[in-house]
Amino acid sequence: MKNYIVGAVIASSLQLTTSAAFASEQNTLQLEDVFELEYASSPSIHPSGDYTVFVRNYMDIMTDRKYGALWQVDHAGDMRPLLGGDANDHSAVWSPDGSKLAFVSNRSGRQQIHLYWTDTGKHAPVTRLTGAPSNLAWSPDGQWLAFTMFTPAPKAPPVSLPKAPKGAKWAEAPKYIDKDNYRFDGSGYAADGYQQIYVMPASGGTPRQVTSGEHHHGGTLAWRDDSQHIIFSANLHDEAFFEPQNSELYQVALATGELTQLTDRDGPDRSPVISPDGQKVAWVGYDDEKMSYQLNQLYVMDLKERKPQLLTADLDYSVGSVQWRDDSQALYFAYDRHGKGHIVMQGLDGKRAQLTDAMGGLSYSRPYSGGAFDVNGKQLVFTKADAERPADLVLQHGKMQRQLTALNDDLLATKHLGRVEEIWYDSQHGDYQIQGWLVYPPNFDPEQKYPLILEIHGGPHTAYAESFSAEVQLMAAAGNVVLYTNPRGSTSYGEDFAQEIHHNYPSQDYDDLMDGVDAVIAKGFIDEDHLYVTGGSGGGVLTAWIVGHTDRFRAAVVAKPVINWYSFVLTADMYNYFGAYWFPGLPWEHLDHYMKYSPISYVGNVTTPTMLLTGDADYRTPISESEQYYQALKLAGVETAMVRVPDAPHGIYSRPSNLMAKVAYILYWFEKYSD
Repeated sequence: MKNYIVGAVIASSLQLTTSAAFASEQNTLQLEDVFELEYASSPSIHPSGDYTVFVRNYMDIMTDRKYGALWQVDHAGDMRPLLGGDANDHSAVWSPDGSKLAFVSNRSGRQQIHLYWTDTGKHAPVTRLTGAPSNLAWSPDGQWLAFTMFTPAPKAPPVSLPKAPKGAKWAEAPKYIDKDNYRFDGSGYAADGYQQIYVMPASGGTPRQVTSGEHHHGGTLAWRDDSQHIIFSANLHDEAFFEPQNSELYQVALATGELTQLTDRDGPDRSPVISPDGQKVAWVGYDDEKMSYQLNQLYVMDLKERKPQLLTADLDYSVGSVQWRDDSQALYFAYDRHGKGHIVMQGLDGKRAQLTDAMGGLSYSRPYSGGAFDVNGKQLVFTKADAERPADLVLQHGKMQRQLTALNDDLLATKHLGRVEEIWYDSQHGDYQIQGWLVYPPNFDPEQKYPLILEIHGGPHTAYAESFSAEVQLMAAAGNVVLYTNPRGSTSYGEDFAQEIHHNYPSQDYDDLMDGVDAVIAKGFIDEDHLYVTGGSGGGVLTAWIVGHTDRFRAAVVAKPVINWYSFVLTADMYNYFGAYWFPGLPWEHLDHYMKYSPISYVGNVTTPTMLLTGDADYRTPISESEQYYQALKLAGVETAMVRVPDAPHGIYSRPSNLMAKVAYILYWFEKYSD
């Protein structure tokens, strides 16, 4: 899966001057190593419990894309490709008897449903779909596969123009848009149509559409035990656009398409999972209070009585990845706490047991929390969070743990990475301690003085963790100490901590970051004249806020930011959500509030050389935000530059070369202002 590069050298001018002698002494991580990284995801234990199928994710240097191929590993650690060849495989699910594996792949040239037969080891596509299928689910009797797929519903334009004369070359016809959410980050302008549910014979054949109407029907699909009904989540309310979180659970009868509503409350109900005995459904959701952050909680309902039972009222962390235990008397789920991924077993009797707090590792670019797991009987397989490696798989059986994969030892075993150290420090506002992590340059000497880079996470309601980060390690390899933290507003510290920035962002989260910088300086090995700051998305907001409120940083790189909340709400893809949940009302009704928290309001204070870096195709924090700040800084006489990443959405690192370019430009800018 590796791509080997011969003689690939990135110009030393793109690294800090302190890195020159440094890199010659140590085999440190280099920009081109990004193409060598791999990680495991989506573990799925075979029903026999003998082995696990997972996606082995890798970077292809020729296409500049991340791909994933299905591999298998037995529980002694013997690993081999399941299918072989170059493809992008995902969404693998076992049939109830374990004889077949359904998955989605582009092996036939476009995204189709494929089957793999365990008795012969053969595989083949079993659909000829015009769209991309997702959310595969086997019926309990093994006879049917359900999935969701976008279903076009094209509309004729409201005007008809005369036909062009033969041979004439007219301009492309205008595009008429009247849909509520008309573009989405990462997928562009929305086509006319809706996500619908389909079923097909498990042996292959023509799929049959079972839902219809002008709403999206999708997400996790949960079969009833009769193999004749499917439970799913959808927002079918008439005012769905103005109530973007108000989804319910529905049941659809395959024979008639009849819908039965199972839940009814103001708030989301999603990700249904049916118990093995077919009697109960579990799901996650909450009562919507229009807060910018709200906890996903775990509910269970007997399908006959239909009285929801809340199982996690005492848990101050968001629940996800719910699975049932085989006896239908308990469930497994995951949550993040203090930057660690916990997996627990939750009994219907209220008892809860922690199985591990080491899950994570799926975000190889920046050190975000989050992971994946699967359970079969007493066997637990999960992705491991490790500051020195992207995600590998770990098997846990009782008290026994065994690492099943070591996907990056061929690359990283010869690299001297930056040591990662967890720190806690007091906040000057409120009775909070703030968690952070220091990444030291390889061959760190505490008697020397080092530049410090403050790297700020996005969200803002997300969390960093002690996980591998290519970006942070590359910054450390260039001779910097790097600090990343979870200031107030971050998740995994309880609902109150996250809600500190509700209608109040940025605010004291700025002070939490400055307190972190001061705490690191107090350790005695930081050159206070060489402080740098960068962050992306929500971290870009805070970086722009920082340079508008202090001149202590020598240079800053503001990546994919929001600069003006007024224009953001009116140009972002999820504008109906942001306007309702992040602010007290519509922009023109609360101008003072919007501008008080907009970094553009403080551009007159900025003296720090500040670079902007955003993807041209970013519809989450549109590049017009960066353009505003760039032009404002130019008008204010501040040294600035703008890096536009062609065709890149909000997730710039989805193209490995863009990840390299992002880090290279950050280091270039900091080097430029190091003297």
